[in-house]
Amino acid sequence: MTLEARHVLEFPGGYTRTTGPVIGRFLTELRDGRLVGVRTAGGRTLVPPLEYDPGTGDAVTGDFVEVGPAGTVESWSWVHAPRAGHPLDRPFAWALIRLDGADTSLVHAVDAGDVKAMRPGLRVRPRWRAERTGQITDIESFVPEVTRIVSPVRTEYVLKPGLALARFLEGVAAGVFVGCRCGSCHKVYVPYRLSCPECGIAITEEVEVPDTGTITTFAINNLPDPRAPEVPFVSAYVLLDGSDVPMITLVGGVAAHEVRQGMRVRAVWVPEEERTASMANIKWFAPTGEPDAEL
Repeated sequence: MTLEARHVLEFPGGYTRTTGPVIGRFLTELRDGRLVGVRTAGGRTLVPPLEYDPGTGDAVTGDFVEVGPAGTVESWSWVHAPRAGHPLDRPFAWALIRLDGADTSLVHAVDAGDVKAMRPGLRVRPRWRAERTGQITDIESFVPEVTRIVSPVRTEYVLKPGLALARFLEGVAAGVFVGCRCGSCHKVYVPYRLSCPECGIAITEEVEVPDTGTITTFAINNLPDPRAPEVPFVSAYVLLDGSDVPMITLVGGVAAHEVRQGMRVRAVWVPEEERTASMANIKWFAPTGEPDAEL
């Protein structure tokens, strides 16, 4: 049999004690929203203040120095499940904080929000209570300094196409692909351009090419894209029939794992009444069902 007796020591009206001139000054400054330390004969600043120098045992000078309010976390311990008597009702850290201008560290709570935010060297500042009474709890907690902000970024601009791109988009609005043929190397380029990238000469001959072609290479994408028919989707380089340079486009109407090099595809156009001078006129390219082409 276990014998035990429960005892409770309690001061219902509160236990009253005097603070003395050093601690009293510290608490009075806390009530007024300031942090102070006391200077020792050796020139060190003690925070929180003590009546005697812990290194020498000598009485302090009575010279009070304002410190902080910011400080640096030296070490810390995370509290995952706060108890009833803790200063915060959510996970927080107990930390040793060296206030700016102090030579000793103060123990207090740091409301970092996440254990991942805590680290030695973290810069923090006190969060004061609205009503202060002259106790260390007048500082509700310390919080990290603001070191980054998230700003919404949006830009809006109007892009005006040049002569070559404008001509190509006019064709797309009409449901055709407009390209051009170099008079020197005889290569056909789609989209339309004004000069040959290989020969460097001006191109004057305009040609139309079919909306069918062959997939030369492709990539399977697993991130959502508002233009894609589904996820995963395929983006591919398609060599239009009669063209010498492939163009990049989406591929639809087929499972991503069934897409392959050499697959024959055709452009899927939006209805004619919905078309504008935009590549959005082409939803994607879909398989034609023809045998694969040799690359």
